[in-house]
Amino acid sequence: MRLLPRSMRVHRAPLVSVVVPAYGVEAWLGECLDSLLAQEHRALEVVVVDDGSPDRSAAIAEGYAARDDRVRVVRRPNGGLGAARNTGVASATGEYLAFADSDDVVPPAAYATLVAALERSGSDFATGSCVRWESDGLHEPPWMRRLHTPPRRGATVAEHPELLGDVFAWNKLFRRSWWDAQGLSWPEGVRYEDQPTTTRAFLAGRFDVLDEVVYHWRIRAEGTSITQQRSSLADLRDRAATKLDSLAAVRAHGDPDVEAVFVDRVLAGDLHRYFVEIPGCDDAWWHLLRGMVADIWTDRSLVDSGLPPVHRLVGWLVEQDRREDAAAVIRWFLALDGPAPRAGRRLAVPPEVLDPASVPPSALAVRPHE
Repeated sequence: MRLLPRSMRVHRAPLVSVVVPAYGVEAWLGECLDSLLAQEHRALEVVVVDDGSPDRSAAIAEGYAARDDRVRVVRRPNGGLGAARNTGVASATGEYLAFADSDDVVPPAAYATLVAALERSGSDFATGSCVRWESDGLHEPPWMRRLHTPPRRGATVAEHPELLGDVFAWNKLFRRSWWDAQGLSWPEGVRYEDQPTTTRAFLAGRFDVLDEVVYHWRIRAEGTSITQQRSSLADLRDRAATKLDSLAAVRAHGDPDVEAVFVDRVLAGDLHRYFVEIPGCDDAWWHLLRGMVADIWTDRSLVDSGLPPVHRLVGWLVEQDRREDAAAVIRWFLALDGPAPRAGRRLAVPPEVLDPASVPPSALAVRPHE
């Protein structure tokens, strides 16, 4: 067989499969699919998984499939986001694998940028930054900016354990052969399914870190997103389960330095969002919160974590089962018009809120850089 000279060969762009679960998203699905079909990387297949949606989501997706043969619709009984993603992966045929939530938007250069990085580096997956799409515009979270600056190629978790805090499914592009070889999948029947899988990916692979924004994450103003329902027992139960699942993977990996960063900075990172729910919480929610903290920080303390000072104090109060004191500190902090006052390098919590003598100095300490 005669080969064409290299200069005359046509390079075939690798196919990117984008899995888009759809459930109750008729208001946003069209905008999501429009953004995918407008990608600069044209070698694309969009696998929309109708997860037994009760609204017109499936019909909207079928309309797109009729107009553009890059869109396919797969139907399944409702099983939740993880199950829908797994169904989509089973149907996907591309060399690269991406995930998009059906109420979000992917900027036009996103997949071209991610593919180009992986084609240059040979890494197993790539991750870019994201912006929160809020009512007043697009905002890049400062912690995402820090994680993705500077860009890196062929990184490992031993070199950059802080990247375990980049827990999202949708700002990443995976090499499909590597995904299959690692036996990766999404947990089913639980919320916050992103973290266990992305944790295992970071532990197992080499990855590229891009400073470009590759995803627009819609923050729904009406509060229906699952990440906006933290006061419910079901939400906290799922959060505890996925944290513990992820921690088990990190411990099995066997690197104490990675585990220390993961526990103190990554797993502690979102606890403040639950601490604000302590005032008015019921007994079951409080006991579950305490159990989660005890299970994760068994031989450590949140006093030593990367939480802000007030939340380190609240974390210590949770560890000590001091519910009323924890609630009082949270109410005081939320009522402040500005940062918590300090006396030197200690939090100046008023004595009517918390008796300073009832907590160790370390629980009130403010670090020099804070």
